[in-house]
Amino acid sequence: MSAVSAPRIRQVVPRSRNIEAALLLFVAGINAYELAQVQLSTIQILRSDFWLYWAPLAIASLVVHMILRRKASEADSLLLPIGVFLNGLGLAEIYRLDLAKQAANATDLFATKQVIWTIVALAAAGATIWFVKSHLSLRRYVFIAMVVGIALLISPMLPIIGRNINGAQLWIGIGPLTFQPGELAKIALVVFFAGYLVSRRDSLAVVGRKVFGVHIPRARELGPILAIWVLSLVVLVLQRDLGTSLLYFGLFLVMIYVATGRAVYVAAGLSMFIAGALVASRVMSYVSGRFDAWLNPFDQAHYDAVGGSYQLVQGIFGLAHGGIFGTGLGGGLPQLVPLAESDFIVSSLGEELGMVGLFAVLICYVLIVSRGMRISFTHQDDFSKLLAVGFSFVIALQCFIVIGGVTRVVPLTGLTTPLLAAGGSSLLANWIIIGLLLRISDSGNKRGDA
Repeated sequence: MSAVSAPRIRQVVPRSRNIEAALLLFVAGINAYELAQVQLSTIQILRSDFWLYWAPLAIASLVVHMILRRKASEADSLLLPIGVFLNGLGLAEIYRLDLAKQAANATDLFATKQVIWTIVALAAAGATIWFVKSHLSLRRYVFIAMVVGIALLISPMLPIIGRNINGAQLWIGIGPLTFQPGELAKIALVVFFAGYLVSRRDSLAVVGRKVFGVHIPRARELGPILAIWVLSLVVLVLQRDLGTSLLYFGLFLVMIYVATGRAVYVAAGLSMFIAGALVASRVMSYVSGRFDAWLNPFDQAHYDAVGGSYQLVQGIFGLAHGGIFGTGLGGGLPQLVPLAESDFIVSSLGEELGMVGLFAVLICYVLIVSRGMRISFTHQDDFSKLLAVGFSFVIALQCFIVIGGVTRVVPLTGLTTPLLAAGGSSLLANWIIIGLLLRISDSGNKRGDA
């Protein structure tokens, strides 16, 4: 008699993955429309290089989707499509700016580089999901993450490999290749902050002397807090970067507040940072120049000054030109703004998509942050909560600093808009963050805590 084979158990595909697949197809169609609109508006024909800027992102996102089906089937279904949409929109606008530069015989093009970095970044996100079996394993490397984060932050100040670009010492370079290590440092520091604050939460919240009714932690607990404050000032003073300094210190303040629930840390931290920034504005011409350009951008002296308000004013004019509904992709003049593909890509998109389109972009960022916060609620352990909050807040704060600078809400800084702006290091870091959020969400949903 022949042996009776055991019935094969059919694996049920989670509904969230099917939703994600449908959304990715929709986003791929939107990205194709964006690139077609750019070509038809600027060169009046559809060229074959359309596929060069569309297919790699579509294929790479599909690969990440298949990895999620196999390795993280219960992961959040919105993060990947939203990230792909923003990445594709930024790529279309960078390509549009390249076409304008080619018409002016310029050679500093970015779209092809952005395609290459997009593939690398999505590959890194997929590798993160594949090889990080559980985000809880990161807790074993808390102090290693601290050392790595600090090393990445100070590496641009090292001789030979350090690079000064546009007045900021933020890059390392080997030959023609440059990289901004501070983008990866924020990932390492989030891991360190989450692990340190979980292990020291009680000491920071209730242990210590009481001064005027407020618990003051012991010196050894305050040490890392003061070290982060000093480190943020080192970045401000030696690397001449106000935005990165604010990003790191703001990240720590939010995470320590979430961990301890004590607003006194936020008040004390803000006081320390404001005091340091005010001193820097008096003794450092770089900081004072940024504040002068922010407060009086249309003053002729600030407008004509080197590193003054010319870029900011041109960006404001571009946003005004776009109005409510914009000029359409390829219909504006975003190339008139310096660094339109990186620092001021929000201004470029605001001109061509208008206020309505810019609000749609902001809603996408709000969705990413809100999904990240929701992921933190699906976990019972504090490390997972802090990790998800930290990764979500770093995207939120970076968006606020960048978009606030372009729209003159806060002084202009040198940070880039996550996923949109040209720049490989920023793209790589933010896709790794999305990969980690997907990994955290998978474990939370599988436990049925949501």
